[in-house]
Amino acid sequence: MIIDSHYHLEERLLTTDELLKKMDESGVDKIALMTTMNGLIPDTKEYLLPLLRFLLTHRSLRGLAKLLVANFDKEGNVKIPGGIIEIYKDPDNEPVFQTVKDHPNRFIGWIFINPRGSKDQVQEFEKWKDEPGFIGVKAHPFWHRYPPIELLPVAERVAEIGKPLIIHVGFGADGNYHALVKQVPNLKIILAHTGFPCYSDTWKEIKDNKNIMVDLAARAYVDSKITHQVVEYLGEDRVLFGTDGPYGHKGEDGKFDYGYIKRRIEELFPDPGVQKMLLGENFANFAGL
Repeated sequence: MIIDSHYHLEERLLTTDELLKKMDESGVDKIALMTTMNGLIPDTKEYLLPLLRFLLTHRSLRGLAKLLVANFDKEGNVKIPGGIIEIYKDPDNEPVFQTVKDHPNRFIGWIFINPRGSKDQVQEFEKWKDEPGFIGVKAHPFWHRYPPIELLPVAERVAEIGKPLIIHVGFGADGNYHALVKQVPNLKIILAHTGFPCYSDTWKEIKDNKNIMVDLAARAYVDSKITHQVVEYLGEDRVLFGTDGPYGHKGEDGKFDYGYIKRRIEELFPDPGVQKMLLGENFANFAGL
């Protein structure tokens, strides 16, 4: 089974019907859905993406990259070269679990948590955890701007039931997932975007911790070189297929090219056994599907 572990339900960019059609065309069996946490993202100049990855993957230049992607206004929205991305403090999980209910054979669902939103994180977790298709918890300390240790009350509950926490960490305190791991050593963690923003430095830190995986989501953050490097360093059993759709590369129809990252994986790793692990088996085992 081929499973996309990281996709945002964003009907303004791609309707569910359009997504199902693209899944069929791309040969993807199932998606782990998370709700959106932001307004529409302005188009970024194409030449800026390789520049961003270059800055991020070189420790001495990472501070410059931070200026490009971690510039927040007083309302907590993100300012990028293409414009401003509105950040929602309280992501709405209802559309995700309704979509899972409508299409139980194609979708499973993440509960999106923000400990600094107006919803109590434990209550939000308890509200959705028994819904059919629940797979784990999603958190975004980077854009919601908090240290991951603030997720401790929910992390403890997720660890108790053996489900994963998928987390997009940031710079400085927003990236300190170590404190959370220290408090909940049996917590299963997926670091989004191959360990953005520290990449190989993060890979070294997690090399010996089998409870921490990375995903390959987002063309903006992950290219072919990074994909190959992380699989080579961590091993094909520690990396997960994810798209971060419907954000990213567009196809001929002007909408998200859903098959782009899957094709990249297949081209880089022609071995069917490796493809099987990366494209679904690893996630199924890690998430207890």
